[in-house]
Amino acid sequence: MPTNLRFCARSKAEISSERGVIRLDKNKITVVAQNKKAYHDYFVLETVEAGLELFGTEIKSVRESRVNLKDSWCSFDGGEMYARGVHISPYEKGNLFNRDPMRPKRLLLHKREIRHLFDETRQMGYTAVPLRMYIRGSYAKLEIGLCKGKKNYDKRADIAAKDARRSIERAIKERFHS
Repeated sequence: MPTNLRFCARSKAEISSERGVIRLDKNKITVVAQNKKAYHDYFVLETVEAGLELFGTEIKSVRESRVNLKDSWCSFDGGEMYARGVHISPYEKGNLFNRDPMRPKRLLLHKREIRHLFDETRQMGYTAVPLRMYIRGSYAKLEIGLCKGKKNYDKRADIAAKDARRSIERAIKERFHS
């Protein structure tokens, strides 16, 4: 168990324990989950970083990358913002302390950020969608995208552009690596 936490240099923290000193890099980002379907279904106009209100066993599951963001969305309730549809699997050793995996997770944002996102999502066709979850330092963060839905022809155009890019890269690789 860590016995002493002290901060040094701007982005590092040291934890002294029985096993010696452990350094934590507060700026290191470990991506836990990505919502690739969101990039397929929406145009991402802007992104916002939000903290997550998680309980003990939930953060342990997040650190083990047992998270699914597919079909998740953000909603507003009582001046607060919640991530809904985010599935955090129960922690195996959590026993009775585990929470409902699909419970709405409260997002930690400044009031002005919540107000801005609320105003933008009131427009027709705009929504707030979780794009990825990551751990920065010792905190779980959720990247929220302000998105506008794609039409079917937009999706087909994206797929065609991706295929064209792949064929060009393949041709270049064959040309210069032969």
